[in-house]
Amino acid sequence: MAGTTAGIWPNNARTVVVVTVVVENWSDGKAPTYSPMTTTPKPGVIDRAGVAWAQYGGRAGAWRLLRILDEHRVASTFCLNARTAEIHPELTKQIVASGHEVAAHAYHQDEVLSVMSPDEERAVIKRCADILKNVTGERPSGWISPTLATTAHTADFLAAEGYLWHGDYNNIDLPCRITTKHGPMVALPHSDFADNRVLRAAPRDFFQCYKDTFDYLYAKEPSGYLNITLHGHFGGRPLISAVFDQLLTYIKGHANVWFVRHDELARYVMKREMDEISYQQRFFAGTARRT
Repeated sequence: MAGTTAGIWPNNARTVVVVTVVVENWSDGKAPTYSPMTTTPKPGVIDRAGVAWAQYGGRAGAWRLLRILDEHRVASTFCLNARTAEIHPELTKQIVASGHEVAAHAYHQDEVLSVMSPDEERAVIKRCADILKNVTGERPSGWISPTLATTAHTADFLAAEGYLWHGDYNNIDLPCRITTKHGPMVALPHSDFADNRVLRAAPRDFFQCYKDTFDYLYAKEPSGYLNITLHGHFGGRPLISAVFDQLLTYIKGHANVWFVRHDELARYVMKREMDEISYQQRFFAGTARRT
């Protein structure tokens, strides 16, 4: 069955690919819950291995991913905790200088919106926008929440602060406009599979998962959307970066693939006034009902 969305991307692109690089920092003494440490520290004991592991993103990992993206001439979006921009202003400025987007990802990675009061949430959204503007010279146009943990107010607060896109959505396949109290903005689907899913597996699994997904979308679903997500402290290590490099080479070997930054995609969606198109509408519209 032909998809109703065939031809929605520019230049007859068959698949749109966005690359999301997340560069995170935790509060002092805090570490990711998926730290490589295999034994749980006693209460009150700092997981120093986890703290050091997480710091790798801003120190080296994000730089490596930036270099790989630049070598492939793939423009992408780097989602930064605002604290990352404060600690690593040179990295943040280089991301912009290299032609990539800097989006907001809260202040600290361990401070999630879903446990905040509305006033606290509104304040952190504004604080992040102010910090990123101070470092890059531009206010961010997009936001992804730590662990995708949002509230009923998040989209409204983002729109009020002038954000264009919101990337916490895992209930849609394609980008679309959404309605807020402060006007429309764009919802971007997040990835179900990121680099840290292979913490206890092999880096090759990262390549194979995204290759298989791309192959399926490219062959079976015209105007598909693929979000490749990596973290600076994990995917930025040579183990994952090596297969990420191979993945970009593989995908770029196909015709009619549109690599695009999140903000550029969001502006395209907004200009085209693209509202949500369900999977049923894409591939079952007009088909006879089977009895």
